[in-house]
Amino acid sequence: MDRETGGAAAEAVIVGALELGSDPERAARFAGAAHRILAELVAGGAALGWVDPPGQDEVAQLLDGVVAAVRTGDAALRGAYLGDRLVGLGYWQRYARPTHRPHADLEKLAVAPGAHGLGLGRALTAALLEDARRAGIEVLTLDARGDNTRALRLYASLGFTEYGRLPRFVAVGERRYDKVFCMLDLRPHAPGDAP
Repeated sequence: MDRETGGAAAEAVIVGALELGSDPERAARFAGAAHRILAELVAGGAALGWVDPPGQDEVAQLLDGVVAAVRTGDAALRGAYLGDRLVGLGYWQRYARPTHRPHADLEKLAVAPGAHGLGLGRALTAALLEDARRAGIEVLTLDARGDNTRALRLYASLGFTEYGRLPRFVAVGERRYDKVFCMLDLRPHAPGDAP
């Protein structure tokens, strides 16, 4: 696999939630594989919203909620596979507040440590962006821990812009990190309109 050109991303298959559900065997393994990825990343200090690795039941419950939202058109979920092995996942969900319903938040994007640098984060995010466009999402937001510079560079390269920052907001034990807010405006703009 060519880490420089992202050759592995071409070999990876990015699968949506509906495709996952159509293969009962793959669907049955998804939550366990997702748990292993998330727990390993969090144990290594990844910025995914947990201080300690999440339990398998917690991840299964989280994913059940996302899949339920996918069925109502209020979310998108993607998995990245190399062969039959899940190596990454990501999802967005619509905001619940009625005045924010046209918008969604990219809540999690995770790639297994052994698959970093293969272009899978970019491939997952690109697929989720396309899902958002198809769903009519107007603005896709996300937040990231300020020290997660690799992810922030990825998001910027895909058109996200920073719109705010809470200094030293994220607490991990005694350490504090900035919380960085980003957005991507997906609305079509009339000629002459400012984006």
